[in-house]
Amino acid sequence: MRRLWMLVALGALAAWPLACSTTYERRDPTGERFPTVTGETLEKNAVTLPDDLAGEPALLIVGYKQRTQFDVDRWLLGLAQSQTTIRLYEVPTLPGALARVASGFIDNGMRSGIPEEDWKLVVTLYSDARPVAKFTGTENGLPARVLLLDRDGVVRWFHDRGYSVGTLQSLREAIAAVKTR
Repeated sequence: MRRLWMLVALGALAAWPLACSTTYERRDPTGERFPTVTGETLEKNAVTLPDDLAGEPALLIVGYKQRTQFDVDRWLLGLAQSQTTIRLYEVPTLPGALARVASGFIDNGMRSGIPEEDWKLVVTLYSDARPVAKFTGTENGLPARVLLLDRDGVVRWFHDRGYSVGTLQSLREAIAAVKTR
């Protein structure tokens, strides 16, 4: 029995570096092209961002932690209530190696909490998560990162300090401007 506990402890210690992901300093990538990354929707379809946006502006709501869902939901509710129309993706971004190993478990958990009709809007990044993590920063990863991309995949509006009604209005103005370009 003691030997079993020793093996479990050694296994946990060996896995620790895989579970810890690097923290990147928060940064505002406005004016830069979003990195080309491939993820999978909860419907299990591959999506390459921003290439698969077909030249349309899009809003990406990026989350790095499970608890970020509260902020994501506030953004989604605010956008729906204000009748804001734009192509939209929720992008859970999990750069750690441990997340890749547990991806099936994580995706099934998300499927159980998200209505099936919205699965096509959730693009999870595992192996391509690091470029996005570096692009926005993961420091204080609790608030969602909200990125408005123009037709060329360039970030035209960025926010990473949590939802507010005033910030939603600023986003709506930016969306209107991007749509008229």
